[in-house]
Amino acid sequence: MVLTCIIVEDELMSRKSLQRLCEQHGSLEVLGAFDSATTALDFLAEQMVDLIWLDIELPGLTGFEMLEKLPSIPFVVLTTSKTEYAFDAFQYQVTDYLKKPITLPRFNIAVEKVLELNSRTKPNSAIGRQEIYIKSEGRYIRLPFDTISYIENTGDYVKIFTPTQTHIVYTTMKYLEEKLGSQFLRVHRSFIVHLDKIVDIEENTLVISNKVIPISRANKSELMNRLNLL
Repeated sequence: MVLTCIIVEDELMSRKSLQRLCEQHGSLEVLGAFDSATTALDFLAEQMVDLIWLDIELPGLTGFEMLEKLPSIPFVVLTTSKTEYAFDAFQYQVTDYLKKPITLPRFNIAVEKVLELNSRTKPNSAIGRQEIYIKSEGRYIRLPFDTISYIENTGDYVKIFTPTQTHIVYTTMKYLEEKLGSQFLRVHRSFIVHLDKIVDIEENTLVISNKVIPISRANKSELMNRLNLL
């Protein structure tokens, strides 16, 4: 099992040292190393990872502020030269907390902890959970897939529509496509729909809950193939 990871560390030498440790470990694949939380967030908007090696004191957004902006948090190992953040780290349920300079034995302990936790959660992910959790006002809200009618892109955010509520989430359509089940389909660059919620379809539009949603020419063929047509 190889875990994908990124490194978020503003100190060049610390970043390079941590990258070397990761690259020497057979269970880790480094997808990127970033000197700020902002650039890391831009990357994570398009690419999911299993693990983040995260410094706390960063230019602009802190490591904790970065975690606040993520729609879902993977395994996180904090790397810092200070110990006073331990309580806050506990609140975010991070996997481990490493004090710099990071030694190889301590690094390996952190990796083994992540691997063990990942092996425990893997069976659940293989089954395919029919739900997502979204962050709203400091708490995580469970949204079963069958409650989601459609999703609309609004720039840096998406709106998730249920019959009773609208949730605004900081993420991208591509990220959501990877998280959602096979009952969802992107029918337009700005819309993902739950196929079971479609009321009717005309030439280049469909209706869900009285909402008229456009169908792009590029996506129409896939949509028609996914429907149980007579």
